[in-house]
Amino acid sequence: MARRPSESGGRELGTSFPASSAWDKLGFLLWHATLEWQRQVSAALKSLDLTHVQFVLLAGTNWLEQRSGPPSQRELADHSGTDAMMTSQVVRALERAGLVRRLPDPDDARVKRVSTTPQGADLARRAVALVEDVDRRVFGEVDDLDRLRIALRSVAGRDEFGRPLAGTADAPGAGAERAGATRT
Repeated sequence: MARRPSESGGRELGTSFPASSAWDKLGFLLWHATLEWQRQVSAALKSLDLTHVQFVLLAGTNWLEQRSGPPSQRELADHSGTDAMMTSQVVRALERAGLVRRLPDPDDARVKRVSTTPQGADLARRAVALVEDVDRRVFGEVDDLDRLRIALRSVAGRDEFGRPLAGTADAPGAGAERAGATRT
């Protein structure tokens, strides 16, 4: 038997859901759009034997390295939006696969710098091309990609270089709890 919406909108159960559909809600749509995009990215990366998070960390290492030298694992985690423990585990797996090297920082023995190997840099370039193809398919019908990009950066709290926007939790100086954290 199909369920019919209650005329009271669920109020008899003590809830007060809006009368409009969840499919009219931006957050719900963003959630489902993200799930679909991730599904398509994961399917594309399967041909390269990379998981989505491996791709994010490999491509992130390559991008950061080209701009300012090998990033620390912490810088890579911050750039990628991954937690430090997962970043460390995935970077170790990428290192075992011969795609990255972890090098000691010359100024701080606690810090590990991550660098792509030639094989890793080549794989990152091929993976980026696949993911860009997915992006073109997924976002191809969007009329104004620049406005969408700006809106998504704002929601993510990042500028065009991935730096935290002023006033966000990740902005420099925003997290006193990070001040004493060990950088790896």
